[in-house]
Amino acid sequence: MRRHAVLLTVLFALFVTLVSVSYVFWQFYQLNYTRYVTNIFAKHSVITQLFHEYQQNQSSTAIFDANLAIYNLSAIPEKKAQQILKIGKILTQESRNVRRNDDLAENTNMMYQGSSRVKTVMLQYQNAIYFYIRTNMGSIMVIDSTLKPYKPWSLISSYVSITSIIIISFMLILQRLRPLIRLFQRIALFGAGNLNVSFKVKGKDEIAVIANELETARLKINSMLSARTLFLRNIMHELKTPIAKGTIATQMLESQKQRDRFTSIFGRLETLVNDFAMIEEVTSLTSRKEFSEYRIVDIIDGAIDMSMVEPEHIEVDIKSSAKLVANYRLYTTAIKNMIDNAMKYSPDKHINIVIVDAELCFESKGARLKYPLNFYIEPFTKESSSQNSFGLGLYLVDSILKAHKQVLAYEYDNGINRFIFARDTNKES
Repeated sequence: MRRHAVLLTVLFALFVTLVSVSYVFWQFYQLNYTRYVTNIFAKHSVITQLFHEYQQNQSSTAIFDANLAIYNLSAIPEKKAQQILKIGKILTQESRNVRRNDDLAENTNMMYQGSSRVKTVMLQYQNAIYFYIRTNMGSIMVIDSTLKPYKPWSLISSYVSITSIIIISFMLILQRLRPLIRLFQRIALFGAGNLNVSFKVKGKDEIAVIANELETARLKINSMLSARTLFLRNIMHELKTPIAKGTIATQMLESQKQRDRFTSIFGRLETLVNDFAMIEEVTSLTSRKEFSEYRIVDIIDGAIDMSMVEPEHIEVDIKSSAKLVANYRLYTTAIKNMIDNAMKYSPDKHINIVIVDAELCFESKGARLKYPLNFYIEPFTKESSSQNSFGLGLYLVDSILKAHKQVLAYEYDNGINRFIFARDTNKES
């Protein structure tokens, strides 16, 4: 959802705008329709007056039809009128009492007292407008040949024009945002390890300026990474030669004490160079192409072989079916470093490897760490200068775990140090 926040915001704005415009035009339609029907229905007073005069004066039908014709009205036969009443659409209706003496012509000598109940209905049927009047003395339906049902064509054309303009405007906005979407995809590829993806965009707008600046930054990053890799590989290559020569020359020393001392020194230097090589490999890992699914027990067996520790010092309580997607060489090195760490600091030289809550745990007896774990995973750190450590072991483990979207965690429980290869919840989210 967050990855498409801008696009969703634009689409939401388009939706709200269209709904708002549609609502406004619907209100206009309702208002115009109501006014149209109300204005037409006002004619029913004339029709009612004519019908009352016809009923009360008992004039001839020809005279009544002539009076209707003056107002472009014509009577509908009773049978057809009943049919229209059944299937016609009622637009509006009114029921009221009319005093009979008010309905007589001024020159009429006869006065009727009391009142008459009049019901007037306005209907629409087959593109025509009808009026149905019913009183105590009878009923009639007339059609007005000059009236047509309400047709909101002008309102519809205005609505279509405005909504079309709005949709086209938003489409232009989305068109302008397309380079931003492509830029996001390229940034995602760059973050996934494709360092050769190009951010370059033609144009001079804000998105093009940002993209071209990212391209410049990418070129600088690639240049620095290449220089760093070349430097580290060259320096490690140059260091291995004198270390190898020193190891050979050490064997020519006459003093056993001196031979042991120099052998230890050159051995530690070789270990340091190998650790540097491994760190360089981890930090330059840009994709998960070399990751495959392995059984965890197979990875642990490989780590035990690398550590050259007697099997009786290691107890593994893990189901053979448990699997892990990992870079075999790197993950084996991480486990090997944890085994070496336990062999170095545990008084009984014993380590238990188990899985707790789907996380790999390394348990060994020993004193609680004096400092927080973050202190020990920094490179070249150790608790005291007397310890035989370069301080790269846990740093390398932490770097390998980060490449596997995991973190190194630590617990101390009843004399047991527990190091955990825990899930990195930040990367999972």
